[in-house]
Amino acid sequence: MTDSMSDLLKQAQKMQLELTQKQEEMKSVEVTGSSGAGLICAVMNGCHNIIRINIDKSILTEDKEVLEDLLAAAVNDAVEKVKKNNESAVSGLAENLNLLGGIKFPFQK
Repeated sequence: MTDSMSDLLKQAQKMQLELTQKQEEMKSVEVTGSSGAGLICAVMNGCHNIIRINIDKSILTEDKEVLEDLLAAAVNDAVEKVKKNNESAVSGLAENLNLLGGIKFPFQK
């Protein structure tokens, strides 16, 4: 194996390790999505799992449909925040992957 191929393999292994570490870090990150001026909050981790939902008591008098819409909006807000957070977390790794001959990976745009 040539030195350049060996170096490329070492770099790929290092990036794989860094990606695995970033994925573990993302699992522990919590973001909060909200709606209704913060009356409903959805807390989600970096794996898109809902950790908890907080509903202010003052809004419990609203119609069921209003609560459902606000809950959906809070969850969607959390999903968008997780997506941006995850993209930011792996952006540096994605730039380094361009060194691997233009191979596209699932998390790259």
